[in-house]
Amino acid sequence: MRYITVILLSLALITGCSKDEVEDDLEATELAYYTSAQDSLRAGNYAGAIQKLQLLESRFPFGRYAEQAQLEIIFAYYKSAQPEAARSAADRFIRLHPTHPNVDYAYYLKGMVSYEQDKNFLSSFIPMDPSTRDPGAARESFQDFSQLINRFPNSEYAPDAQKRMKYLRNLLATAEIHVARYYIKRGAYVAAANRGRYVFENFQGAVAVPDALAIMVEAYQLLKMNDLAEEALLVLNSNYPEHKSLDDQGNFKTNKGIRAKGRGWLNVVTFGLLG
Repeated sequence: MRYITVILLSLALITGCSKDEVEDDLEATELAYYTSAQDSLRAGNYAGAIQKLQLLESRFPFGRYAEQAQLEIIFAYYKSAQPEAARSAADRFIRLHPTHPNVDYAYYLKGMVSYEQDKNFLSSFIPMDPSTRDPGAARESFQDFSQLINRFPNSEYAPDAQKRMKYLRNLLATAEIHVARYYIKRGAYVAAANRGRYVFENFQGAVAVPDALAIMVEAYQLLKMNDLAEEALLVLNSNYPEHKSLDDQGNFKTNKGIRAKGRGWLNVVTFGLLG
């Protein structure tokens, strides 16, 4: 019995040492993967970083660096111009780790992805007014930054998000004005008035607000809705008396050059989209 006890104790010691060695090896391997991924990020090799971070998470899903790998892969996708993958990775991280101390960074990166998404190849060579492009990505970015500021007002990323939201607010408001002017040109005066009111009600502080009031005045005049036209004109005169649509006496100067020349029945029933 004495010999059996000694043998069992020896085996237990050997097994314990082996288990510790295996755990140490795994931890060292996980750290090596993470360090290698960090090296790739610092070198700007984002494709390599993505591959290593994915491998790290798949091999060590519950390891020490798994959550950090999920967060950093968002940045790697963003920098490698893969917006859909970056947004998907950000949504995944926010869903899995809503109380993570760095979840605000995921919200910020999600907003940045949409913020720069419309900077395509051609815009680097051809000067383009961003307000004339599809504002879908800008609208998504504005919403993402809004979520960040509402949920984490003290985040270190909040000040930068607020600055970008100011730009996006002006961009979105100006885009609405472009559409409203197009509607007036096509004779869709109801749609034009609604666009102007939308800007006035939802983008206070934007540089396009006085233009929105001018659109409302013109559209309501054309619709013979004189009371609403006078209300919009009063607000325009009171707040923006130097606006280009007003003369020295504060009267509204109509811009007949952009109006529809004639409205057939098809133009009327389709709000100016056809005919």
